[in-house]
Amino acid sequence: MRSYRERLYVPLLWWLLGTVSILVIGSGIWAGLSGWWPAITYIVLFALVGSVLVNWTRATIEVSDGVLRAGGTDLPLEKAGKVVALDERETRVVAGPRADPAAHLLLRPYLKRAVYIAVDDAESTVPYWLIATRRPEELADAIERSHKSVA
Repeated sequence: MRSYRERLYVPLLWWLLGTVSILVIGSGIWAGLSGWWPAITYIVLFALVGSVLVNWTRATIEVSDGVLRAGGTDLPLEKAGKVVALDERETRVVAGPRADPAAHLLLRPYLKRAVYIAVDDAESTVPYWLIATRRPEELADAIERSHKSVA
């Protein structure tokens, strides 16, 4: 049974800013080129920016059947420890100077809050998961509920 699902859509503003950036950069390149090169430049820039934004949009977070799935990776919730919904400041600290390079991170620059999930497994090389979300309290509650039903 699924208790939580969220897709990390890229905001429309980011698409608009990407388009404006492409037009500005492409126009600068266009000024020095002739023939087909300006069109090729725009096509390449749109493909690069579009592929990054589409890839960011594909990430999903799901809690179901005692498993947390985030960004294509699974965490069985019987291995989950402490779960904390973080505010913007706490997320910056945990994702920045205090981040562990071995942690599993699913962060997006347009999402300012996250959920911290400690991993209670002696054999795991991953100390914790940090997952950016628009609804950290709901995600933390869903993880706690699923964790209790598995335990």
